[in-house]
Amino acid sequence: MSSPWNLPNMLSLSRVFLVPLILVFLTLRGQFGAVDGLNIGDMIAGIVFIIASLTDAADGYIARKRNIVTNLGKFIDPLADKILVIAVLTALVELHRFPAWMLVVIIGREFIVSGLRMVAASEGVVIAASKGGKLKTVTQIVGIIMLLFNIPGAMLVMSVAVLLTVWSGVDYVVKSSDLLC
Repeated sequence: MSSPWNLPNMLSLSRVFLVPLILVFLTLRGQFGAVDGLNIGDMIAGIVFIIASLTDAADGYIARKRNIVTNLGKFIDPLADKILVIAVLTALVELHRFPAWMLVVIIGREFIVSGLRMVAASEGVVIAASKGGKLKTVTQIVGIIMLLFNIPGAMLVMSVAVLLTVWSGVDYVVKSSDLLC
């Protein structure tokens, strides 16, 4: 088995460490002023969020291309994704730019799917990420970027992301229902 301190895992860990930086720029946004009506703190938070999101695509691509799979990677990659999305959406709720009920739906789905994966693992079954789950993640990331940059239509994209969140969660439950008996 590969060393846990490989490039894909380091990219996943970097995502976790970028979250506080994003939150600092969002929460101290009033300290930075604005350019052409866009808050500089929001812009920096948005740029760092994009970089963090790109590490998600890069770590998976590199791990598959180099056939580097570790237990740390299996653990940290999905955890880093959840920390990134939930932390930024929580800050956006605090800034009154995202409704709390949508965040609760997103977090609820993550708890349900993580719980299903734990039950499956205890039975020696691996539940891989579904296409619906991947589409949900991409839509959430696009919507969050739009929210950070105050791009019109952001809430429409996030509404689609919430629908995909529910749909992919139901899909996981239905496909794993035999594990719950």
